[in-house]
Amino acid sequence: MESQNIRPGHLTAHQTARVLGITLGGVRKLVQRGRLTRSGGTERQPWYTAADVAAIAAKRPPAKVA
Repeated sequence: MESQNIRPGHLTAHQTARVLGITLGGVRKLVQRGRLTRSGGTERQPWYTAADVAAIAAKRPPAKVA
């Protein structure tokens, strides 16, 4: 369940995963590897800045379309 009180300019873990095209486990790995930093929320429902997520998305290769 996504938080209804998220600050503007931030994304939930679910939204982050959707934007990046990865799983929640993939989001956790980005955090563990230091490529993404939590910017609020709670331990179970973290938030990430939209700018940080956009920067990671920009570095990813484009998805292949079949």
